[in-house]
Amino acid sequence: MTVYSDLFHFIDKKMRMQHIYQPVMLMRLLSNDGEASKREIADELLSRDEAQHQYYQMVVRNQPGKVLTKHGFLSKDKKVYRLNNFHSLTSLQVEKLRALCEDKLTEYLEKNTDPWSHRRKSRRAVPGTVKYEVLKRAKYRCELCGISAEHKALEVDHITPKEWGGLDDISNYQALCYSCNSTKGDRDDADFRGVRKSYKYRESDCVFCSIRHRIVVENELALAIRDKYPVAPDHTLVIPQRHVSDWFDLHQCERNAIDELLRICRDQIKSKDNSVSGFNVGINAGEDAGQTIWHAHIHLIPRRKGDVVNPKGGIRGCIPARQSY
Repeated sequence: MTVYSDLFHFIDKKMRMQHIYQPVMLMRLLSNDGEASKREIADELLSRDEAQHQYYQMVVRNQPGKVLTKHGFLSKDKKVYRLNNFHSLTSLQVEKLRALCEDKLTEYLEKNTDPWSHRRKSRRAVPGTVKYEVLKRAKYRCELCGISAEHKALEVDHITPKEWGGLDDISNYQALCYSCNSTKGDRDDADFRGVRKSYKYRESDCVFCSIRHRIVVENELALAIRDKYPVAPDHTLVIPQRHVSDWFDLHQCERNAIDELLRICRDQIKSKDNSVSGFNVGINAGEDAGQTIWHAHIHLIPRRKGDVVNPKGGIRGCIPARQSY
């Protein structure tokens, strides 16, 4: 078979279209005498990435477009920017202005080896494996507006910013689309300092606020302990570090941190005790629901076959007459 017939057969019958990458790369090679650098192929992919185009359209609107319009050099008609009085410039003046811009750009790049660091909360990039886990945990949706990664590029954001002492820990990361991340960044000085302080809130007479023993595992926003009065071996409580009475008053990032510890504790319990075949996960929210400690917490109760006569109904057993149905 010829190169043509081999490629045609592969593209037509065998190419697995999980994304646009393969055909775009081949198109670039076919239109460029059969060779192209990684940079050239990446440029081709970027030219077809609508989410990246939307991101830079937002940058144009909020940064250079806004500044140059404020100084009177630009005007805007719907989506089109116009350089005011452009046609009064001679071709020589245009070239001189372009050259001056090139000089400014070169000077800036010589002084700033990482010109894109402004797009990150930390100069240290989030490792790819951590980014994958954060996006997977968020189900590839923005944790603020809920938009899917299919429609807008997602970024990994520090919940508590690095400059305020936020850790490079998965519990301190959240997935935000570029629009929400940009909006959050603009609002940090106004609103985020109060949120940051709230994570450190403790009450002196709260048993969970002061507990530092029986801790199984913890992260920046939550901790897990063994229950002092277990209903089953390895009965575990997962507790937010911040003092908050009601589960429904937790911030989303605290729920993420708690969910992470629930998974870790579940895996630890199952790995050390192969008789565990299920779990009850429950929250008492309010006095009439049985809450006695006014610091939100979640019960993780391992279950084993035969530990009760009839486990059917599970958590419905909080109202015994309604457990069986």
